[in-house]
Amino acid sequence: MKVTPLYLDGVMILEPDVHIDQRGFFMESYNESVMIDNGIRHKFVQDNHSLSKDAGVIRGLHYQLNPKAQTKLIWVIRGAIYDVVLDIRKQSPTFGQWVGTILSEHNNRQLLIPKGFAHGFCTLSPNTQVFYKVDEYYSPDHDRGILWNDPELSIAWPTTNPILSTKDQNHPLFKNAEINF
Repeated sequence: MKVTPLYLDGVMILEPDVHIDQRGFFMESYNESVMIDNGIRHKFVQDNHSLSKDAGVIRGLHYQLNPKAQTKLIWVIRGAIYDVVLDIRKQSPTFGQWVGTILSEHNNRQLLIPKGFAHGFCTLSPNTQVFYKVDEYYSPDHDRGILWNDPELSIAWPTTNPILSTKDQNHPLFKNAEINF
């Protein structure tokens, strides 16, 4: 597995070994010992799977407050997404900065997002399926978000007419978000 750290400390792109032949491909999407060999030590406790029917669906920016914050390991099973990670750790030198990357069924990349980051994505193709592992159970009492199009953040989403849930339309601006990292 190839591990590439991104600009935000702790955020990494993981590229599992993919074995391709005339039948298709095989890859280990998760192997705890390979993760540990690469310095990644998280105990994942829940798997999540989403389907977005249309291109231009934005989900996010989501996070959970401490003590129920989540590390996420994300990859795309079908389709493609533009994945965004925002640093919400107040003492971090990159607080308020974000990175974006494309994850797709073709590049087989995974994105590791530690606690202390908000996460969101925009689908680039219809019928996109995203799968992710988390190291803490979902907690509605700790569930929070930041408005996807906050002008202070200037996130370069690849859509001008997004499809959003009511919840994601009503998240607070970054400067007003409840953050305890």
